[in-house]
Amino acid sequence: SEPSEAAGANVAVGIGFTAALMARRSHPSPPKFPASKYKAATIVAVACCCAVIGIVTARGQNAFNSSSAALTSSNPGRFVLHSALVKSQGSRRQSRAVRQALPSWQQSMLRIKDPDKSLAFYENHMGMRLLDKLDFADMSFSSYFLATVPANEQTPEPGTKDAHTYLWNFPGTTLELTHNYGTEKQEGPVYHAGNQPQEGSQRDGFGHIAFSVGNVYKFSEGLEAAGVGFQKKPNEGRMKGLAFALDPDGYWVELLGRGEHVTAPCLAQTMLRVKDPKKSIEFYTKYFGMKVLTDGNYGDFSLYYLGSSNYNEGCPVLELTHNHGTEYDSEFSHLSGNEEGRKGFGHLGFLVDDVYSTCNDLQAAGYELQKSPDAGSMKGLAFARDPDGYWVEVINRGGYDAQATPYFFDASIPGC
Repeated sequence: SEPSEAAGANVAVGIGFTAALMARRSHPSPPKFPASKYKAATIVAVACCCAVIGIVTARGQNAFNSSSAALTSSNPGRFVLHSALVKSQGSRRQSRAVRQALPSWQQSMLRIKDPDKSLAFYENHMGMRLLDKLDFADMSFSSYFLATVPANEQTPEPGTKDAHTYLWNFPGTTLELTHNYGTEKQEGPVYHAGNQPQEGSQRDGFGHIAFSVGNVYKFSEGLEAAGVGFQKKPNEGRMKGLAFALDPDGYWVELLGRGEHVTAPCLAQTMLRVKDPKKSIEFYTKYFGMKVLTDGNYGDFSLYYLGSSNYNEGCPVLELTHNHGTEYDSEFSHLSGNEEGRKGFGHLGFLVDDVYSTCNDLQAAGYELQKSPDAGSMKGLAFARDPDGYWVEVINRGGYDAQATPYFFDASIPGC
């Protein structure tokens, strides 16, 4: 029982302390304290200390296991035990674990002209599943969130409360497609897909998204037969076996893979060009929990692949492309995809435990906010700017209410 454990620990500590004190005060072989008793006292001290460690470890492990079980059942994200505080009063003992989840990469956003065409492309050709749909009629746009999920995984009906909860606790990375009402009726391209040649001291920053498909040649043949266009086919150019398909808005979709057989498509990466990799890597690793998985120098450019804090094999990576020399050009900059006349790619998004605290840390480090948590009508939701000016949405994990809404309209909500 708890009282007997505490009493046993106290007795053990007392005996151990006495034995250790005798051993410390004794000369290795004094006349009044023979070496045999010195050794005996030392053995007793060590044994008692081991007993104390065993008791404390057992109780600590029980508390940790209980906390971990509660965390895992309440949220599928990756958790870290931040601290454990144990209070005791007589025979009653309470333990409380303060938990903090690491930020996790939750979305890459693209603006789309026609949701029917884009959904058909990503669901039918790229094997994605619609997890949720959010309608903002008063602001005239809707957002569709798609992800690669196992075929046997059950997901809630999009647009429902359960779907909202699933989305804002989702441990993976989604593709957010944003539709501004009326664009589907416009003639010609509406959004800028990126990858245009450099103009003066500016260049498009967003490059592409990518899917792992197994046999790129066979998969590309299937897309071509279905009428999908290509920026590059796998047998074209110097880099064989690599292809870039074009989605309905002209965004580049890289096709990656090896092997003889076609595999189910899996969202693999989002690529952004960066001016100074050291600054970008510090931003994403220090403040958003990402980790550098691998990198490579290819002469005039380098690639850095970052994984989310809860990265597992097969999860999407953030590919940062650095063209050597840009870090020394004070005039050079990348277009973020949010400039008037060049809109297309919108932002990256991360789930965090505390939007306000995260933003305070970013501002204290000198980073700018595109939108502070209390700016505008949607409170508790923020947009930071990374070293290249890309927008990074900061989202409250699990939302703020029973509907898992990731924002609120009253800045006086306690704790916000």
